[in-house]
Amino acid sequence: MPFWKSAKLPTRANKLAINLDRPDLIVAVIGAGAMGRGIAQVCAQAGLRTLLYDARDGAVAEALSAVGKGLDGQVAKGRLSGEDKAGVMQRLKPMTSLADAAPAGLVIEAIVEDLAIKRDLLRALEKHLAADAIIASNTSSLSVTEIAAGCQRPSHIGGLHFFNPPPVMKLVEVIGGLRSDPTLVDALVAFARRIGKQPIVATDTPGFVVNHAGRAYGPEALRIVGQGIASPREVDILMKEAAGFRMGPFELFDLIGADITHAVMESIFARYYDEPMYQPSAQMAVRVAGGLLGRKTGGGFYDYADAPKASAPTIAIEAQARPASVWIADEEGGHDLAMLLNAVGVKTNIGGAPGAHAVNIVTPLGEDCTGAALRLKLDPARTVAVDGLGGFKGRYTVMKNPLTSAETLGAAVAALEATGAPVTAINDSNGFVVQRLLAMIVNVGSRIAELRVAAPADIDTAVELGLNYPKGPLALGDLLGPARVLAVLDGMQAATHDPKYRATVWLRRRAMLGVSLRTAD
Repeated sequence: MPFWKSAKLPTRANKLAINLDRPDLIVAVIGAGAMGRGIAQVCAQAGLRTLLYDARDGAVAEALSAVGKGLDGQVAKGRLSGEDKAGVMQRLKPMTSLADAAPAGLVIEAIVEDLAIKRDLLRALEKHLAADAIIASNTSSLSVTEIAAGCQRPSHIGGLHFFNPPPVMKLVEVIGGLRSDPTLVDALVAFARRIGKQPIVATDTPGFVVNHAGRAYGPEALRIVGQGIASPREVDILMKEAAGFRMGPFELFDLIGADITHAVMESIFARYYDEPMYQPSAQMAVRVAGGLLGRKTGGGFYDYADAPKASAPTIAIEAQARPASVWIADEEGGHDLAMLLNAVGVKTNIGGAPGAHAVNIVTPLGEDCTGAALRLKLDPARTVAVDGLGGFKGRYTVMKNPLTSAETLGAAVAALEATGAPVTAINDSNGFVVQRLLAMIVNVGSRIAELRVAAPADIDTAVELGLNYPKGPLALGDLLGPARVLAVLDGMQAATHDPKYRATVWLRRRAMLGVSLRTAD
């Protein structure tokens, strides 16, 4: 008899009787810092009796005071009645010891992101909780399985990753450990909805979805600046005005803090065993060592101590008259650009022999200005590249090569500015700035799908809600076109031979088939 017919697979005889939707559910939150008190507020505002504990004397009182002041602000703005605020505060109760968590059906741990400390806490909690109580860790990147290791009931332990500030951010990542009961994830998903949050389910992998997805935006921006292609301010402006992001990567670094973002970069890189796609930046290590952490230290990539000052552009542009005519390569976006320039009186010639025009414009995908000029047999001194991936909306990026003359660059900028859109000039780069960043966001999102960390739709939801990107990575790839994103990545890898830019099989396969990146296997 074949072995697979006689083999007995292990079964789980006793599943948990989890009931997190009962009206009398009590929630205990351990850790009264910004995250803990925010989670406690959310639970209390959802009508649940909520207990709050912190090992530091006075921390709970400070937290309750902060919650009260925050609710006062909502009352003042008419978003909450005074009666509702009183009800929330009445449902929030301090704990004096872990033993006070005994009546809780759900305990949410929100303490320091340290594996050993979290393990010790969970083991101590188990001594006081009922046998059917559930513990959920608010860890942002540590393994739920590792946190639960050594506990008496790892089947009762899962992850509920809230985002800061919890009363505002809608997303919650729900994670089951390898030893979590199969019904636990469903129960935590239902609980997240009960308290007004949007849950997505992630597997127990480093960074889950959101911190994993964030390995594209910031690290690639740091690499662009480190290569002298553009300044931090120029990258931020391009990503906001040309790509539609709410914040540029360097503004985001300064908001979160360089120490926090660098620690996450190093953690994800190490936990994926030095995967090149997640390589941290040596620049950030130096900035952290020097105390340039961002807003909280008064200075980071921007200076917050004094009035903001406009940084000098990476490339000085000599003012030139608008050219009477330009030659444009008959490639990606060339015809769209020609229509815009023709409308403001700049005659354009598409394709064919470049002739003696003062300005040659190429619009490559994943290729630098140098490569495109040589491939098309153009005079590099009279050639610039313009990024057409975003459809020439909001802001132009014009890219020079090392031989582009000052006259050519100035004339190209004058022609583009005549259309009414601002222009940023950058140094030569395979993939410009926007192409590089968007392609890496899509590629990392595709890797998350490829690793089955979450369902494709949940990946997009998590990134939109957790990172505030205008679109999730897979939806963004569909909007740009998977084949175009693939062309950018392949061009970057061909030029640099850097494995960081290798396209995922998930992306390549769907680009070849011409289907959505959200297409499941």
